[in-house]
Amino acid sequence: MRIIKTLLLACATALASLPAAATAKAPLGQVKEIHDGLLAVGIADEIRNTCGSIDARMITAYAYLAKLKSRARSLGYSEDEIEDYVTSKQEKKKMRAEGEAWLEARGVTLGQEAGYCRVGREEISRGSQIGALLRAR
Repeated sequence: MRIIKTLLLACATALASLPAAATAKAPLGQVKEIHDGLLAVGIADEIRNTCGSIDARMITAYAYLAKLKSRARSLGYSEDEIEDYVTSKQEKKKMRAEGEAWLEARGVTLGQEAGYCRVGREEISRGSQIGALLRAR
């Protein structure tokens, strides 16, 4: 009888903790739409900083960042959680490495302007999120 009571108590405790576990949020860096959006902004920024014939659509970029922040808030992330994520040196380092790998996969030699310009123009033509943040001069 004592074993059954112990098992019932263990089951009740486990069941009571399920709603809390189900509502637990993933770290913001693991939310694909936020991560991918910030990656697009970072890649577009790198392209416009390296390619002299491509500029940023700054108003579009700021509006897109505001949309990402609003989406993160709607997913239940606090201002502090959002700020911690976007200012984290570790996250910035990971994002930079991912952006550089993305560029290299598209044939860009890091630091050489021609590849950035080519990819930037391709993204603008495709109408991708990266391209929407850029404009060719």
